Amino acid sequence: MARYLGPRNRVARRLGAPVFGPNKCLDRRPYPPGQHGPRFRRKVSDYAVALTEKQKLRSQYGILERQFRRYFEIASRRRGATGEILLQLLERRLDNVVYRLGLAPTRRAARQMTSHGHVRVNGRRVNIPSFSVRPGDAIEVHPRQNSQQLARRNVEASSSRPVPEWLEVDRSAMRGKVLALPTREQIQPIVNERVIVEFYSR
Repeated sequence: MARYLGPRNRVARRLGAPVFGPNKCLDRRPYPPGQHGPRFRRKVSDYAVALTEKQKLRSQYGILERQFRRYFEIASRRRGATGEILLQLLERRLDNVVYRLGLAPTRRAARQMTSHGHVRVNGRRVNIPSFSVRPGDAIEVHPRQNSQQLARRNVEASSSRPVPEWLEVDRSAMRGKVLALPTREQIQPIVNERVIVEFYSR
């Protein structure tokens, strides 16, 4: 199972983006970590910029390099803009959809919730976080008592977060539905996906 267990604030400061969710540390110290961070003025190459963008996207969705490259290969074989298709593939991951529906406070929590069997898709339990949902799929919390209690706590913690237009949610019943494939405007990525495409196309 691909997951990062190291210091998250340090990674977020190195990348200069809230890749693990809202991060107050970036507001307090808007410079890279380490004793030389405040004086960090090194010239950044085009390769370093592209690598940083890729690392931002990988860290945001919590996947490792091999799996990320596989997503890119799938996106590059499909018709359309490779960058936007890559973003769609990542957004359609079940753990991300659970997070977007507000059934989990973070993507990491959504991943754990999914892998522990608390989520069902179209009435069937799915414990694979990378499962790709499709338009029309119904996502709901398992009716078991412990699953329901966990989901209620998560819904209360993430009630202020808006749900994207390509999803529909009923938080009282703790279920949601995929209405359509997400567009780039609805995803609002924190990266420039074109740079990532150029990075892998070298």
